[in-house]
Amino acid sequence: MKMKNLGTSNLKVSEIALGCMSLPNNLNEAQSIIDEALNVGITYFDTADLYGKGQNEEVVGQALGSRRQEIILATKVGNQWNRHSDQVTWNPSPDYIKSQVHESLRRLKTDYIDLYQLHGGMITDPSEETIEAFETLKKEGLIREYGISSIRPNVIKRFMEQSAIVSIMMQYSLLDRRPEEFLDEIGASGISVVTRGTLAKGLLTSEALDRAKDKNGYMDYSQEELEKVLNELLSIEPNLNALALHAALQHGTVASIVAGASSPAQIRDTIAAYETSISADQINMAKKYTTKAKYKEHRE
Repeated sequence: MKMKNLGTSNLKVSEIALGCMSLPNNLNEAQSIIDEALNVGITYFDTADLYGKGQNEEVVGQALGSRRQEIILATKVGNQWNRHSDQVTWNPSPDYIKSQVHESLRRLKTDYIDLYQLHGGMITDPSEETIEAFETLKKEGLIREYGISSIRPNVIKRFMEQSAIVSIMMQYSLLDRRPEEFLDEIGASGISVVTRGTLAKGLLTSEALDRAKDKNGYMDYSQEELEKVLNELLSIEPNLNALALHAALQHGTVASIVAGASSPAQIRDTIAAYETSISADQINMAKKYTTKAKYKEHRE
């Protein structure tokens, strides 16, 4: 497993990360998945305080146990949830961030978080105060670095210009190439991109055509266009999982792909795809068949 630095920080992460959101709540089942991830060389684990109203963090903390020091642990903050309902409100205030970090630390059974990420963001947020809160937590040693998870260009630009973020989590795949508009600029700023949704909800896997039948298109692709482009991608490389992973990793700004798993077998499938050789020519051909769209909203 190749390792990369997140931005200009000292955080070294594996090119494949475990997205913990899809972990089962059963501790034994989650333990087997996390153990498998560690055994195959995954050292980057990503969760959020929102997942399962904190339960996901608890499961991750228990399953990691004494191996916590072996990994880079990332979580997110900003979505304030109600224990007694499904209501979630956006709260990027300094007081909320400073209070919730202690809750995440408790649930994760650790005394520091490697990467603390703002889980969203709007241009109307008091971003200077939010950034100051993250900087305070960093000075206190409660977090090592901070980043954001966002697909809003105006929010990303603000944090790139005003903060010391080391990473931006963005949805990026062969079927959602919107981030490519900004990848060079982000990389030149000394910031890394961490991708999510790289397998496009299973459309870029061995189940591609079956999954496509159950969807009414995807992103800007109509149903007909989706089936056509998937067949074209399959003509380049039957292992769409491998093609998808390597296409995302091709750009130097991308440090890691966050991939979920609900079983040890899914971890092994992801690693097998990662270890499959894909050429630059195959990736270039795949990009000729797919659409390089741009973000239409939140640009100003």
